[in-house]
Amino acid sequence: MSRAPHVLVITCPAQGHVIPLLEFSQCLAKLGCRVTFVNSEYDHQRILKSLEGKNYIEENIQLVSIPDGMEPWEDRNEIGKLLQSILELMPGKLKELIEDINGRDDEKISCVIADAHMGWAIELAAKKEIGRAIVWPSSAASVVLASSIPDLIDDGIIYSNGTPIKKEMIQFAPTMPAMNSADFFWARAGDLNTQKIAFNFTVGNIKAMKLAHFLFCNSTYDLEPASFTILPELLPVGPLLASNRLGNSAGYFWPEDSNCLKWLDQQKPNSVIYVAFGSFTIFDTIQFEELALGLELCNRPFLWVVRPNIANDADDVYPEGFQDRVATRGRMISWAPQQKVLSHPSIACFLSHCGWNSTMEGVSNGIPFLCWPYFVDQLLNESYICEMWKVGLNFNKNESGIITREEIKNKVEQVLGDENFKARALELKEKTLSCVREGGSSNKTLENFVEWIKKKKMEQDNHVIDH
Repeated sequence: MSRAPHVLVITCPAQGHVIPLLEFSQCLAKLGCRVTFVNSEYDHQRILKSLEGKNYIEENIQLVSIPDGMEPWEDRNEIGKLLQSILELMPGKLKELIEDINGRDDEKISCVIADAHMGWAIELAAKKEIGRAIVWPSSAASVVLASSIPDLIDDGIIYSNGTPIKKEMIQFAPTMPAMNSADFFWARAGDLNTQKIAFNFTVGNIKAMKLAHFLFCNSTYDLEPASFTILPELLPVGPLLASNRLGNSAGYFWPEDSNCLKWLDQQKPNSVIYVAFGSFTIFDTIQFEELALGLELCNRPFLWVVRPNIANDADDVYPEGFQDRVATRGRMISWAPQQKVLSHPSIACFLSHCGWNSTMEGVSNGIPFLCWPYFVDQLLNESYICEMWKVGLNFNKNESGIITREEIKNKVEQVLGDENFKARALELKEKTLSCVREGGSSNKTLENFVEWIKKKKMEQDNHVIDH
């Protein structure tokens, strides 16, 4: 009966969710928990491949998988299809897994920890009377927005299916970013059908929140004070970064090109533009070419992450002669060890899609941003970066909806030519990292949670002895 408490963590099968949920698991393992980390079979295999030959997972963590209901060749970037498939198959498979684990001697699960986008897992844990916690891998502001859906409907801002009644700016508190009702994250998830599915998914997850014993968010009080004031039950555990526990980041879907770190070693301090757009962003050929030519026009060293599926026309995607012309100062790779890249002294700024993980990683390293959001909550994150924290600039599109090469060059020069961006970024870095140090708010939240899990384990053990 004396074994470490056992928790089950389930992530939404998407890159931006797997990384923070796995990092949260690593933190729990370091504090004395045994963790069963549940992923979709498809993503599980991709992660195992990216981890080949690397000892990046704490020994108390077991990686397991259940099917997501899609065939291996189907496009998981079709969010609507993926979400529907998850709901149809994964709940039954997770129920089987929990029953199998709980049927073994001294393996019983003391707590189910679910990605906020997998709220059905909390409902399942509640039925089985298991401890339960939710982790929001996005900003606290996005949780405030999701929690406000009933009020937004009552106030005539959105219809009951989530579509805006009219475009208007909403601000929940003076120190929160203003949000355009047409840019609420479910309204930027894809076509109308995908928006509807994403909205219904969000409504279901908000209901599940009420069943959780703990609500966690990958953020900090200092970054989002107003959001945490509006939702006092939401507790910060961020930033969830491997460097904070002196470990290596795991959970990537593509093998990392670690050679880029050697290339960065050869560059001058504070000189390199780092360009990365996460795992979902897709460019059309014209915009991709403008981005490439914009980086060339900057005449500065750059490290650019170009995923295999980043552009619609994947064949010969670069402008003619581009690779030869930038060979001495530009490096293109398929995937980067991003947390290590951003902590490298040669990085000057981060041209980013503003996913919340990338935002946390840039902020935690004191890096100014150039913001190029793609969809869902990335527009909200851009508002934080540019308007609230003032550590970056965004791009303006021309009348054809294109960010031109000249615009890219101008904004790079502005953000690197104004030392105030770097000064504010370094100030924000110090505030953010103080939260994860001993005695910091995020550190305390994690330690208190593990104490609670240990008590749940003792209650389970006593219940077994009584019977």
